[in-house]
Amino acid sequence: MRKWLAVLCSVLVFFTVLPAAALADTGDAVKPGWKEDRVAKGWIQSKIRRMTLEEKVGQLFMVHVYGRTPTDPDYEEINLEQKRGGKNFKEVIEKYHIGGVIYFNWTDNIGTPLDAKQVNALSNGLQKIAMKQRMKIPLFISTDQEGGMVARVTEPATVFPGNMAAGATRSIEYAGKSAEVMARELKSLGINMNLAPVLDVNVNPANPVINVRSFSEDPDLVAKMGVAQVKGFQGQNIVATAKHFPGHGDTDVDSHYGLPIIHHDRETLEKVDLKPFRAAIDAGIDAIMTAHIVVPALDDSGLPATLSKPILTDLLRKEMGFDGLIITDSLGMSGANVLPPDRVPVEAFKAGADILLNPPDVDLAYNAVLNAVKSGEISRKRLDESVYRILWYKMKRGLFHHPYVDEKETRVIGNNKHLETADRIAEKSITLLKNEKGALPLSKRKSVLVTGPSDGKPERLASLLEEKGISADAYTTGATPTSAQIEAAVEKAKGVDAVIVTTYNADSNTGQQNLVRALKETGKPVVVAAMRNPYDISAFPEVDGYLATYGNRDVSVRALAKALTGEVNPSGRLPVTVPGMFEYGFGLSY
Repeated sequence: MRKWLAVLCSVLVFFTVLPAAALADTGDAVKPGWKEDRVAKGWIQSKIRRMTLEEKVGQLFMVHVYGRTPTDPDYEEINLEQKRGGKNFKEVIEKYHIGGVIYFNWTDNIGTPLDAKQVNALSNGLQKIAMKQRMKIPLFISTDQEGGMVARVTEPATVFPGNMAAGATRSIEYAGKSAEVMARELKSLGINMNLAPVLDVNVNPANPVINVRSFSEDPDLVAKMGVAQVKGFQGQNIVATAKHFPGHGDTDVDSHYGLPIIHHDRETLEKVDLKPFRAAIDAGIDAIMTAHIVVPALDDSGLPATLSKPILTDLLRKEMGFDGLIITDSLGMSGANVLPPDRVPVEAFKAGADILLNPPDVDLAYNAVLNAVKSGEISRKRLDESVYRILWYKMKRGLFHHPYVDEKETRVIGNNKHLETADRIAEKSITLLKNEKGALPLSKRKSVLVTGPSDGKPERLASLLEEKGISADAYTTGATPTSAQIEAAVEKAKGVDAVIVTTYNADSNTGQQNLVRALKETGKPVVVAAMRNPYDISAFPEVDGYLATYGNRDVSVRALAKALTGEVNPSGRLPVTVPGMFEYGFGLSY
């Protein structure tokens, strides 16, 4: 009897524990309720023990590949870097055992306009390739879907007006709702990681890379809205990624093209830059992205945060207690390339990063890290720690259990409820800063000229005004209007009742400033609509009317047309200060 009971117990153990791990290897088994169990942790450790060194190193990399299908062969001639790693997704996954991919529009993974079924099929195809490998580990499939100017998934999907527009509404609910909608639509495409939200506090009006991507200059508002978005994304099982640690908000250098230096002292860093990240950590953020910025108060070595152990390990891991995924910003950016190309990924990993994003040469980066582990420069224990985190979050977000997404799920893309939410947020964000001599609304004007650079969308705005009964003539200039274009605009202004100038970063564009001033000299009422930076008015304070949209996506242009005609009464409040002119929180209504 005792012998029979022993056999029975062994069988029960086999069928209650081992099948979970075995089924997990097929991508069909890890149940959501299983993820916090000690059995789950043991299963991950068991899987790591069975992985080769090459498979472990591969999990650290998240790379871009050209193509609309897993085996698309048509991009060989346009991406020399990709040739060194493989011609298509399938070759790259099989050769390097990569842990994740990142989708872009310029790699043709996501078309413009969006073809939802194509992206869904691509994602499922990539997961099938990954799940056919020896260890059957699903991929992180990521993209940058912040809303506003940084949105890889566009129409017919729901496009939101962006973070600073959300900040102008002051609605934490809107911030969370926008993230929830974006997450649902990303999820339907098979995208399971979003490189958002942006938690940088934009305290520098001259910031060329963050600016309207930030919610505000107020760290408390950034923290609250950021946490709302973390919950919105992760509530839909999308990995949220707070960026750019330790804070990219006070710089006048774009880290894509240079190496910014943040001169804040430690006290300022705590009060401003680090505050939103601490809030996100408390809220359970899955991942944090590093910034290619030098912060002497945190590390006086001159290295960017991406390569800084004092910043990533001592501060973020130990002091701030973050045990989630640390992912680098793109390693192809100039701000990261302060060392030889083969040393950048190695030093980023040694500094504390888990995921190495988008190295320009996958083969070089992969072999550099692999050789560093083989030589002992990187310990196998340190490698296993990162691989464990990566597998843990893949399990936590249900990827081992559900790596695929039914094509039918794409029906959620751009549904009426989602589009109405985006329109409502955009309408609440429009901020009126100046309205003199009855310049606005345009309801009493019979005819207007809408002019400005193409990024200001003058033609689109004019067509919307026409739909609302305003006779609107559009004249598009270059990004920096020439003297001839300015003269042509002035001539056209003579035959209308008012002029609308749609500017785009005019605070740093002399040509656009000259256009506004020349039109003001005609004596016609001149209203400026800033289609990106709210700071443009500092260059021409004499205009009669001024509205800020915080972005030029169509959702914002539609909201602007409603505000110009009085269909919507502007209610947005500045989430930043316009130096010497308008304080934080300022905003007019009709």
